[in-house]
Amino acid sequence: MSKVVVLTGAGGVLCSTLAKALAKEGHKIAVLDLRKEAADAIANEINISGGVAIGIEANVLEKDSLDIAKAEVNSKLGTCDILINGAGGNHPLGTTSKPFLFKEDLEDTTDGFKTFFDLDPTGIKFVFDLNLIGTLLPTQVFAKDMVGKQGCSVLNISSMNAFTPLTKIPAYSGAKAAVSNFTQWLAVHFSKVGIRVNALAPGFFLTDQNRSLLTQDDGSLTPRGNQIIEQTPMGKFGKPEDLVGTTLWLCGEGASFVTGVVVPIDGGFSAYSGV
Repeated sequence: MSKVVVLTGAGGVLCSTLAKALAKEGHKIAVLDLRKEAADAIANEINISGGVAIGIEANVLEKDSLDIAKAEVNSKLGTCDILINGAGGNHPLGTTSKPFLFKEDLEDTTDGFKTFFDLDPTGIKFVFDLNLIGTLLPTQVFAKDMVGKQGCSVLNISSMNAFTPLTKIPAYSGAKAAVSNFTQWLAVHFSKVGIRVNALAPGFFLTDQNRSLLTQDDGSLTPRGNQIIEQTPMGKFGKPEDLVGTTLWLCGEGASFVTGVVVPIDGGFSAYSGV
């Protein structure tokens, strides 16, 4: 049965892939993104391929913006059945320059060099707001449509670093851990009104946000990219398509008794001790 699916951050590599996959299943897709041109581009691709989609500009940190987006979704597609909270990201101000602190680092005056003691609370707050509040607000707005309906669910995007934090990115690791915890809380809270809540925990996928950190201009791996591959038992980065099967399962009737789970899709990264 065709459902109305709303995806935030859907102009990006990962969630645009999910939007297209869900459209192929016959669902009507609302592509939400902060960048209107990116949202429209993905919606146009879906429509040209025979699907039904609309692109909408929306800021997941502004409830008024989300209310306007919801009104457009309801007017053009109907009430929301499935919400995928895909908006998220990191910020340089919440990132240390090195994975470990050494005493001499306190004397390093190199421009841009940051130890833990130099982390900017503004940057850390931005990361927590984008990932956690940017999940909470869209759910407050769109999940109201789901109360009293059958087959509705929310799918959040956590990260495998919510299980074990990565070096250098305390803000992002902590924010995604909060998303996982919120997923479990919300699953319990919504359980009596029939709304399931689950999350994906992607491992390392090459996206516009991290490509320069993991690969060189010639396509070879950076030192951090090599370290990641060495810690990934399957020995490769994920492809956006690797998220599709789990997404279709969690959003479909086959997972009708599944709620409150966070599924790692990371090539074994979170299961590997390194030994």
